[in-house]
Amino acid sequence: MSNYHDEENKRNIEKLRGILDTLPSFCKLFFRGNNDVMSARTKLAYAYDLRVFFDFMQKNNSNCKSYKMQDIPMSILDQIGREDIEEYMEYLSLYTDNTDSEIMNEERGKSRKLASLRSFYNYFFRNELITTNPAALVPMPKLHEKEIVRLEPDEVATLLDQVEAGTDLSKKQMQYHSKTSIRDLALLTLLLGTGIRVSECVGLDINDIDFANTRLKVRRKGGYEDVVYFGDEVLQALNDYYDQRKHIIPMDGHENAFFLSMQNRRISVRAVEILVKKYSSLVTGVKKITPHKLRSTFGTNLYQETGDIYLVADVLGHKDVNTTRKHYAAMKDEHKRLATKAIRLRED
Repeated sequence: MSNYHDEENKRNIEKLRGILDTLPSFCKLFFRGNNDVMSARTKLAYAYDLRVFFDFMQKNNSNCKSYKMQDIPMSILDQIGREDIEEYMEYLSLYTDNTDSEIMNEERGKSRKLASLRSFYNYFFRNELITTNPAALVPMPKLHEKEIVRLEPDEVATLLDQVEAGTDLSKKQMQYHSKTSIRDLALLTLLLGTGIRVSECVGLDINDIDFANTRLKVRRKGGYEDVVYFGDEVLQALNDYYDQRKHIIPMDGHENAFFLSMQNRRISVRAVEILVKKYSSLVTGVKKITPHKLRSTFGTNLYQETGDIYLVADVLGHKDVNTTRKHYAAMKDEHKRLATKAIRLRED
């Protein structure tokens, strides 16, 4: 029986094939040429971005208007100039998709889409299939550092208390709470106590958890397996839920899943996002807390306790420590400022 990650990979491959059928046919060369260096999830993200680009070009570029999307020839890439791509970047600020929904992109969304386009052009330029590379001439949007949103220690304690007791939940929410509180407490305690990603959490199978040695096996971004250790609070919460889980009969195909939904299927990423929002809104109305913010909370706490950026990177599963350093640089600066306040040159 295939696991969660294999099934997700299959779904992404199927989605990618569907999108490729709507793109210019030569786009398949790019994805085939990067087959061994990109995951199915990454290729799917590139395909979505390229569809936005070619949709814009078909509507706004005179060279593309006469073609159906699928029939746009590769030679068009040499007829698209720097100005066309700059207009595309401006278009990304606000546009309407195929379902008439308004889409807005800020600097990070624009940066990702330009990075996709650069990679796309680089492939054809590097393989001498085109003679120009206008995407390389357009500067990347300047990214402003975002403040790390996280829960303070007292907010973490209040959050877990709310999950356990459900004190401030509505009557309707309390009906579900009586059935899911043990699972929800295990799930949020695990996220806060290990910093694993929500996809890694929902992908856990029963045999991935080693209760005796307080560790679990996760599939990281990029597909590699990693071992994550957890403490006594996480162990207790997982044990409590596992005692309940043993008496649940899962749906066919979901027998191995550790965390189950109310329908006795493997819980989804979306369901975890909803329950995090539900409980965190009772704790703080100012901060928008997502599963990733729980990961940031763990990373922050670990860095504050150890001051070891390499340890934080290793535990969070960052392949490049610079990724970790970028996220927690502001905290390091704050520590430096506190150090200056600790030194008194003259007594008052």
